[in-house]
Amino acid sequence: MILHYHHTPIYYTLQGKGPVLVLIHGFLESTTMWNALVPLFSETHTVITLDLPGHGRSGCMAETHTMELMADVVIHVLESNHIERATFIGHSMGGYVTLAIAEKYESLVHKMILLNSTSEGDSPERILNRNRAIQLVEQNKETFVRMAISNLFTNKTRIQLASEIELLKKEAITFPQEGIQAALRGMRDRKDRTPTLTSFHRDKYLVAGREDPLLAVATIEALSEKTNTTLKIMTGGHMILAENWVDLVKYLHFIV
Repeated sequence: MILHYHHTPIYYTLQGKGPVLVLIHGFLESTTMWNALVPLFSETHTVITLDLPGHGRSGCMAETHTMELMADVVIHVLESNHIERATFIGHSMGGYVTLAIAEKYESLVHKMILLNSTSEGDSPERILNRNRAIQLVEQNKETFVRMAISNLFTNKTRIQLASEIELLKKEAITFPQEGIQAALRGMRDRKDRTPTLTSFHRDKYLVAGREDPLLAVATIEALSEKTNTTLKIMTGGHMILAENWVDLVKYLHFIV
């Protein structure tokens, strides 16, 4: 389905009946990342997925797609469907968006699951890397996309999931250059929302990959303790949904 936010098309799906579960994808991803998960949960839940601005079938709407702007887009989809409360699962950048929702619309969030994500802002080194990435996208979008997606996986799963990874790359290459750059700027400029995670007193979870090349487990362990957030560590890199499907699905059925 398509609705418009600030005259920009936003693609979303809605399936099932019951308590609402909102799935928010990460950078260089789209609703397609949830395709296998949706049928499992739509038997008991109303499951909503959407393409964030500049990703999938959704349009671009600004030079910088801030986490706050993306949060407002998600809320617009929910309000358009008369939804007042939901559980959110956010992968990576989708976790940043989930936290922005929790900060601005706290009463709407029933539970939050941050999958391969963090509440912390970018380090100075990471900010430099974002700026380099913005330039690389300008020079050669396809090279950047292929490299960035490969870096989400462990050496082992790059081989095991080679065909699936190639499909991810082919889809992300179709995303507009300005959308990729807008998301990079938004992630670079996002604020530290550790206070938001700390003050959220309903169910909250961090799910981390033991071999995540982007988020060190020790850092997530410290964040879990600091914010009193339940932590689950699983075998896998930054793409647990693909790398450790069976264990993740079991855990999500347990906590959602």
